[in-house]
Amino acid sequence: MHGLLPALKRGFKRWIGWRRLGVAASVFIIAFAVTTLVRTLHGIDRNAILTGLADIPRGNIGLAAMCVFFAFCTLTFYDFFALRTIGKKHVPYRIAALSSFTSYSIGHNIGATVFTGGAIRFRIYSDYGLNAIDVAKICFLSGLTFWLGNIFVLSIGMAIHPDAASYMDQLPSSINRLIAFGGLASIGAYLVWLCMGEKRRELGQKGWKVVLPSAPLTLVQILIGVVDLGFCALAMYLLIPANPQIDFLSLSVVFILATLLGFASHAPGSIGVFDAAMLVALPEFGREQLLATLLVFRILYFVIPFGLAISIMGTRELWMNVVEPWQERRRLAEACAQANLPKQVAAMERERALRQASKR
Repeated sequence: MHGLLPALKRGFKRWIGWRRLGVAASVFIIAFAVTTLVRTLHGIDRNAILTGLADIPRGNIGLAAMCVFFAFCTLTFYDFFALRTIGKKHVPYRIAALSSFTSYSIGHNIGATVFTGGAIRFRIYSDYGLNAIDVAKICFLSGLTFWLGNIFVLSIGMAIHPDAASYMDQLPSSINRLIAFGGLASIGAYLVWLCMGEKRRELGQKGWKVVLPSAPLTLVQILIGVVDLGFCALAMYLLIPANPQIDFLSLSVVFILATLLGFASHAPGSIGVFDAAMLVALPEFGREQLLATLLVFRILYFVIPFGLAISIMGTRELWMNVVEPWQERRRLAEACAQANLPKQVAAMERERALRQASKR
């Protein structure tokens, strides 16, 4: 028995491994979600969906768009907070905002966010002297912000409205409330652990070492995640049909659970997984009305930001790799032309031109 556990551990690493287990879990979630979605959408009336789209007040769509905008503004502080945590204070906020927005929007829509988002971050931050390890630290701390915010909001919501999660996880309300208290207790224990000294906050070794934020800064970290999720959930709440009524906190619980399932699946844009989870967890709403809501939300939160992020990154690459080299060649050509001024030009004028060329 003493040697059984080490043998099982070695066998797991050799034949399965965490990577394969993660891929298998993603495939299972996607397959289950697609099956559920197909079954749920059976017999859907397309005309009723169009009617549901027309029934959404235009003012609510505008307010939801503003909430999505503010959610992405809050999202920019994920990278900014991580940069300040690892001591890269020379990277300005605008670059952190660019990295957060483009890496999340493109990575989440393409899928495999860890790799695609990390590649985009490295492309941007490498211009400021950051290496792959620095980018890995930023990804880790940004992910920590996301998960802390999710766990906090979800735990609060499930503690107050445990029934909201029961449709999705099929667990009794009492179990969901216990899970909620466990989530809040884990955050409390994490904060206490952070207060036990800076050495406790060091993770990693040798070249890869990151110091976790202190307890007060972790509260700021949680606040960033909470505000981000709050704006996203509010956008969905504004688009949801008015009848039957549902309170904001209950909808937030359903929304966060559906979002987490979408992230766990690694499906591009969480497509199919997020939608199926929302349809299953909100059976009191008509399927056509809810599909209309999900369609508008997907356009506001996924499609439009994805298009903007692609345009921004494409323009940036075009500017850096085409326009700037062309401008540099043009400046060099002008400098060379000024260096060969005609003899009749005064010596003082020649010296001034050469000085300007050297500064460039």
